[in-house]
Amino acid sequence: MVLSHDFMREMHPGEEPKVERLLQKAFRSNDEARLVKALRKSGAIAGEMVVNGPEGIAGYLALSEMAGPKGWLCLAPVAVHPDHQGQGIGRRMCGMITEWARLAGRTVVVLGEVEFYERCGFSAARAARLSGPYPIDHTLLAGPGTDAPEETLVYPAAFG
Repeated sequence: MVLSHDFMREMHPGEEPKVERLLQKAFRSNDEARLVKALRKSGAIAGEMVVNGPEGIAGYLALSEMAGPKGWLCLAPVAVHPDHQGQGIGRRMCGMITEWARLAGRTVVVLGEVEFYERCGFSAARAARLSGPYPIDHTLLAGPGTDAPEETLVYPAAFG
């Protein structure tokens, strides 16, 4: 199914309610929508991308500035509308982020299902020496290089 000729684009001002509804449907709760609101309010969001679907927004992702290490980003949340899950949209969105990170020379951290994110180009092995408030065995990195940096992750305050 072709969703859009450009597939993923920057979220436009005014699309926040549509993204909120997508997050609520995709996660079956308000937790991720509240997280995104808090990230926006605090100014931590570095970018928000959407995928257009036949009836509105089919996919969404946000990149936020990490409090530490300086210059690193975190990918959260990633959401695909339930009607479009299982079609490779999430994998393609995340794969585009890993390629952008490599080309832009930016390190991106994600916390989640290791097998899924590794298929998208993230590396659990590169994250093995990190420390932080969330399980490192579910933390992955994307970006330039092949090293396994020894850093302490400090997420934006909105992550609680």
